[in-house]
Amino acid sequence: MSLINSLAIVDDDRIFHLTSSKAIEKSGLVKEILPFKNGEEALNFILQNKNNEHQLPELILLDLNMPVLDGWGFLEEFKKVKHTVNKQVTIYITSSSTSQADKEKAKEYDCVSKYLTKPISRTFFSTVLEEYLSGKAS
Repeated sequence: MSLINSLAIVDDDRIFHLTSSKAIEKSGLVKEILPFKNGEEALNFILQNKNNEHQLPELILLDLNMPVLDGWGFLEEFKKVKHTVNKQVTIYITSSSTSQADKEKAKEYDCVSKYLTKPISRTFFSTVLEEYLSGKAS
């Protein structure tokens, strides 16, 4: 089975970073985890590395509610620059929001593949990562 070279976690919740990183590491499906506290940090990293596909995450777990630049702001900015990024980047929203309006709004972004509601169990992380890898292979 192939591996995900790098996955970014964009979330201001330190506990989510810690628990999701451990779950992702235990899955054995991801080589590198890139942590970001907000959308601005993640966007700046992507823009600085847009021509170096080995540095860029192939999968982003994006929270919606964060300070500085929230998930919606990140998606708006990413939409403007994604054509300049030298890699296909897939985004999964990971939010505690169960709002149907948020789920519908997420569908408006073609770079968003899934909307996952927190909390996310270790088993579910493995399932989601395996689904991503099997979809990428087909």
